[in-house]
Amino acid sequence: MPRIPVKREAGERGRLQDIPVQGHKRVLLAAPRGYCAGVDRAVVAVEKALEHYGAPVYVRKQIVHNVHVVSELEQQGAIFVDEVDEVPTGAHVVFSAHGVSPAVVNAAADRGLLAIDATCPLVTKVHREAVRFARDDFEILLIGHEGHEEVEGTAGEAPEHVTLVNGPEDVDRIEVKDPDKVVWLSQTTLSVDETMETVRRLRERFPNLQDPPSDDICYATQNRQVAIKKVAEDADLVIVVGSANSSNSVRLVEVALEYGAKAAYRVDYASEIRQEWLEGVATVGVTSGASVPEVLVQEVLADLSGAGYAEVQEVKTAEEDLMFSLPKELRKDISGKQDARALGGRSGS
Repeated sequence: MPRIPVKREAGERGRLQDIPVQGHKRVLLAAPRGYCAGVDRAVVAVEKALEHYGAPVYVRKQIVHNVHVVSELEQQGAIFVDEVDEVPTGAHVVFSAHGVSPAVVNAAADRGLLAIDATCPLVTKVHREAVRFARDDFEILLIGHEGHEEVEGTAGEAPEHVTLVNGPEDVDRIEVKDPDKVVWLSQTTLSVDETMETVRRLRERFPNLQDPPSDDICYATQNRQVAIKKVAEDADLVIVVGSANSSNSVRLVEVALEYGAKAAYRVDYASEIRQEWLEGVATVGVTSGASVPEVLVQEVLADLSGAGYAEVQEVKTAEEDLMFSLPKELRKDISGKQDARALGGRSGS
């Protein structure tokens, strides 16, 4: 388990100095940003489990890749563990949004654990694709980052059929038994551009490579990348709020630099913004990864306002209103009444 750092307080307002620069100081605020439907579902699942069953509730791995969210849930009584063998027999355990392999599900059952599956439905879709293609005896080229929990969970559905492809530079080493029965799948939080470049190179080697039945990279990851591309065109500096182990947050930094930002940095908290980053900067782009609560973005905007970046212009490239159903165990409140958001749908509908 990555160590969860203690939040560093933002300190007194005015920590960042308002130093004159050429041009008009402003912030371009990307939208969409922050929580996606899968993250919201997973975080709410832990909160509801604590309401239903009382503390402690155990969570395998970080429920989502954000140190602030994990710390807040710990304070409410969640206990995060690396593996299910650390959970007391008969206790409640929540599987994270990134998904788990069948081996983990079976290990939890063997210990008599009461499991609540908070896997993002879009990740579950990729798992089902892996099972289906393996059943049809396809070789699966899984594009993703080695060691990432989502990749481990997906590969675990059909380990004898899956070969991991870390990126475009990995393509030349890939060998397959039958080039006419090959399909690619991907981790949901990758860079769209890099994934498509990986697929292009794979298809050069394996012309009959099949595509998944639908796009594996999640809509929220794509939307956040589209928004930061638009912001980056005009930004001297881009600040991405998100944790170091958040794949989609790290990708946002890379995309910002690729699409024109002169500099881009990732921070967990506003207090990590350095004065020297703002030297000569008129336009600051701000966004956040899909597992980041909006309060952390607002802290960044407050600190930037104290440094003279009080004007905030939102750059919106898409609307998001999707909500996923809660895990079936949590769709009713402790009185037995169905939770208002139990079955998901569209917000406001």
